[in-house]
Amino acid sequence: MRNLFQLDPCRPGVKNAVKVCTEAGVKVRMVTGDNIQTAKAIAFECGILGPRDDFSEPNVIEGSVFRALSEKDQEQRAKEITVMGRSSPSDKLLLVQALRKGGDVVAVTGDGTNDAPALHEADIGLAMGIQGTEVAKESADIIILDDDFASVVKVVRWGRSVYANIQKFIQFQLTVNVAALVINVVASISSGDVPLNAVQLLWVNLIMDTLGALALATEPPTDHLMHRTPVGRREPLITNIMWRNLIIQAFYQVCVLLVLNFSGKSILKLNDESTQHATMWSNYKPPVHGNCRNYLNNSNNHYRVPW
Repeated sequence: MRNLFQLDPCRPGVKNAVKVCTEAGVKVRMVTGDNIQTAKAIAFECGILGPRDDFSEPNVIEGSVFRALSEKDQEQRAKEITVMGRSSPSDKLLLVQALRKGGDVVAVTGDGTNDAPALHEADIGLAMGIQGTEVAKESADIIILDDDFASVVKVVRWGRSVYANIQKFIQFQLTVNVAALVINVVASISSGDVPLNAVQLLWVNLIMDTLGALALATEPPTDHLMHRTPVGRREPLITNIMWRNLIIQAFYQVCVLLVLNFSGKSILKLNDESTQHATMWSNYKPPVHGNCRNYLNNSNNHYRVPW
């Protein structure tokens, strides 16, 4: 008598990817059609369930049990679910809808036609590029070309990088423009003359601001982004830290530029040519650019320029 066993092990890199996602504040949930015991074993092998985790309800649940709950109970129970076994495509859709109603940002991976509703309903749908059906690909927002769950880590890293770069760009633009606005208003009221005329301001905004914004927008992702907490659905784009940095940096720039505007020629012993004075005055943006680049790493960026 012979026994034949078939083993479908976890792909290399999946366990580490789950660990990285967990450390980044991303909760990985598994929804499968396998029976609950098989689902537990797979989840444990992949690191979705740990030795200290609860292997019973509500952490591990069958699709039929979740389906039988009321809409309010589904929303409450969804946050506690880590593994769902014996589930149907409709259960996956119900879980996504319940999580979104609770305010969570939901990403879903899938490859079959039955996964299309859940992929479409999620905030971010991730379809498999090799084994995925055309219906799933059309319903998804991102297609994973190598069908590897480890690529989800790259998606999270790049997504956070784009969001952080947008914040850097906004802080840079607001800081330099607020400082320029205050300086021009104060100078025009007090002396009747502005430090930069219309053409010079146009040059500063079109050339210096554009190049600075491009530099901030194209910064590659770094590892520290994966140690930040996820951004909530209702969190503002301009955070309190950004407002604090903007106010402090703009105040510092205004004070320095007012001194340079009224006493810069005598302090630095410049001649009467306005070109040197305008050049000196317009060079206030590089320090702001440096501070915006690193505002996520250091809370005291306004005291130094870490180049």
